[in-house]
Amino acid sequence: MKNKIDKKNYHKETRMIHGDFYSVHWDYKDHMTPPMSSSAAFRLESAERGAEGFIEFANPNFDRHKKSPILIYERLDEPSRSMLEDNLATAEEGECAVAFATGMAAITASILSIVKAGEAIIAHPTLYGCTFSLFANWLPKYGIEVRWVDLKDKKALQQNLDEKVKVVYCETPTNPILEIVDIKKIKETIDSAKIKQKVYFIVDNTFSTPFCQRPLTLGADIVVHSLTKNIGGFGTDMGGVWIGPKTLENTVLLFRKDFGAPLSAKSSWHFLVYGLPTLAVRTRKQMESALKVAQFLEKHPLVQKVHYPGLKSHPQYSIAKRQMVDPEGNFAPGIMLYFVLKGKPEEAQKLGRKVMNHIAGNALALTLAVSLGNIRTLIEHPSSMTHAPLPLDAQVKAGIDPGGIRISIGIENYKDILKDLSQALDFAKKR
Repeated sequence: MKNKIDKKNYHKETRMIHGDFYSVHWDYKDHMTPPMSSSAAFRLESAERGAEGFIEFANPNFDRHKKSPILIYERLDEPSRSMLEDNLATAEEGECAVAFATGMAAITASILSIVKAGEAIIAHPTLYGCTFSLFANWLPKYGIEVRWVDLKDKKALQQNLDEKVKVVYCETPTNPILEIVDIKKIKETIDSAKIKQKVYFIVDNTFSTPFCQRPLTLGADIVVHSLTKNIGGFGTDMGGVWIGPKTLENTVLLFRKDFGAPLSAKSSWHFLVYGLPTLAVRTRKQMESALKVAQFLEKHPLVQKVHYPGLKSHPQYSIAKRQMVDPEGNFAPGIMLYFVLKGKPEEAQKLGRKVMNHIAGNALALTLAVSLGNIRTLIEHPSSMTHAPLPLDAQVKAGIDPGGIRISIGIENYKDILKDLSQALDFAKKR
């Protein structure tokens, strides 16, 4: 029996915690916690039922959101992942979601399910290192043109929109320097272009999460995430998700099947049970600390500049305040910080390494590690770590300072974060 509670009468945070009790993918009304599927293959009642399952998969005449699909093999569909996808779509206020083994798999699917050889995409130049590598090194090999355009420049975007372009792609805030791209303005510019074909606007919302920003409500067509990061929250599982229109869902499902990149059932269960339900409470705590750390760094004599959307000194503060909001409309500038140490590039780079090396051996509240969105505060040097695929000149062109440091704020006591950071800066200054 379906639960009679109307979930639409409840806050999104509550819905992320309790789920639906009943799902077309799995009825778990008697479970306090959604069950976990642990089967790679599923028993079929007959050959005919197996044939029907293959016919229904990614078939536009079959709605997997209204009727439970015939389960055949985990790479095609399975209940734990499908329940997570429904919740992720709800969180982003999208029509549907398709979960992948990694964020990069979701990004790759978002492009290759739309663009083919002879066509083009427009991408903002400041991107996560592996996304940059995908766009710069791999897409051109398959005949896809990549146009690097500063999406903060409306005229530059207008000049590059033509009949070849099928996708406009960006992160906002960007990784690692936290530029803010105006989602509404980009959408308006795309819509006003005098071109016949549909141009899909894709936004990587990993830094913000659906708690701080929902790009689909601002004009984006597709959102991608690395579930490994903020939504996962605990650094235990890898995953990614594509969230977009139902018109593309079947194509993306087929891409996932044929390229072999589905999110595992066990990882899906962790994101469903631990990640999404705690996202709001984690993010609120992390943002409180992030602002305090940003204010501390802004006043530190060794720091040249601090990029944090919650500071009035941020170049796109007004845009951030308008589009980075929680479900209740409160300003939600996120948990990521980027700061640059004073000095010439080589000197600042060396100083930054000293800061991080001191942290690696002497700090508890700060951890030298890549990734982000963890309950632990993570610090890293983008120039030599996450953005190493970019040549140094490309880093500088993209605004990534060789001496810049990225911090992902965790849920530790903020005073301990400040203490460890202050000691590391003092150590580097003395040497």
